[in-house]
Parts: sequence; structure tokens; C-alpha cells
Amino acid sequence: MSDPSGKDTLFAEFAAVGKVLGHPKRLEIIDLLAQGPRSVEGLAAAAALGMSTCSAHLQTLRASGLVEPRREGKWVYYSLAGDDVARLWEQLRGVALAHRPHTEPARRAYLGPEDTDEVDTAELLRRMEAGDAVVLDVRPGAEYAGGHLRGAIHIPLEELSERLAELPADLEIVAYCRGRYCVLAHDAVRLLNARGLRARRAADGVLEWRVSGLALETDAA
Repeated sequence: MSDPSGKDTLFAEFAAVGKVLGHPKRLEIIDLLAQGPRSVEGLAAAAALGMSTCSAHLQTLRASGLVEPRREGKWVYYSLAGDDVARLWEQLRGVALAHRPHTEPARRAYLGPEDTDEVDTAELLRRMEAGDAVVLDVRPGAEYAGGHLRGAIHIPLEELSERLAELPADLEIVAYCRGRYCVLAHDAVRLLNARGLRARRAADGVLEWRVSGLALETDAA
């Protein structure tokens, strides 16, 4: 007969993962690492954290087995321990949206009014294959390098208003960013439409594409 205490030990291991995920900034770090490897300094800046606080969160995530470090010279880069961690993050968001009534109002408040049209992934891939749309990645450079759709033009959102001349005026533009809960593509489409360009946003983003196994291109530079 098995030792009943063994079940407690097993469930304590499961609970340890849940405990680690119980902090919004650690979830934000996972969201950022779903875009690709990132230095501690880059994560701290992107998540608006001090270096010591960011390092402490990363050590907690590392101890739980959810992220892993890689040293290059004096720099330390972190990445998710596997695509299953990205799937866990995506599923957690879905459960929250389905069962916590305050999640949808919070989503609307963050992403803004429903004033932008979206393109699902199947249509986006068809349009890319046909060459009748321009696909625009508006994430920061480190995230683009970590993984992007092949053929996507990269213009970070903060540079978009100054670089509109790089976009064709005769094709529709489809902007994408980190995922369904990323505001960058929403803001990019609002800006493009206001400047007289035809633009929609991708319904999904890099997180969903990674989880689904869609091939992404990386840029070591």
C-alpha cells in the first residue's frame, strides 16, 4: 500500500507551480519570455522593474523550473523552459476570461475601445501567401529577433509615425504583436487608419503562434 504522505508530497509539487504563478509581474515576465530569450536588463526595462526585483522574480521562476538561464560573456539571458510553459500561460488566461467576471472589463479597459478590425490567423497566412497584404510586426527589436513571421516588416510602434513612408499605400496592412492581450497592434492600427492607410490587426500574436506550432523565423542579429 502506498504511503498517504506521498500524495501530499506530489500535490505540494503541483502547488509550488501555482504559487510561483501567483504574482502579476512574474506572469508578465513569462509573457515577455514567450516572445523569445531576453537579458535580465531587457526584462527589467520591459516590465518596469528594478534590476534587483526582476532578478528575484527570475530566481523564483528558475527554482520552479519554468525558466532557464544562459550566460553569454557578462550577460545572462533567460528563456522559457519549454513551449509547455507558454501553453500553461495561454490556458491560464483563457480560464480567467471564462470564469472570472472582472477579467473581460479589465481586458477592455487595457486594450481600449473596439474600434479596430481583426484578421484571423488562417486568413492572415492566406493573404501573406497571395502577397496582397503587408504584415507589420510592431514589437520591440529584441522580441522581433526572438521570433517573427517570415516576411513581416518590422517597425516598432514608437517609430511607426515617423516611418510611414516605408509602408505601401496600395495594400492593406495587418499589424501583429505579442498576442491577444497586447495593446501594441491595436494602437498601431489606430495610428495607421488615422493617417489614411488601410489597416487591420491580427487576432492572434506570437504567443498563440508558438503554442500552435506555427513556424517563426529568428534573427540572431
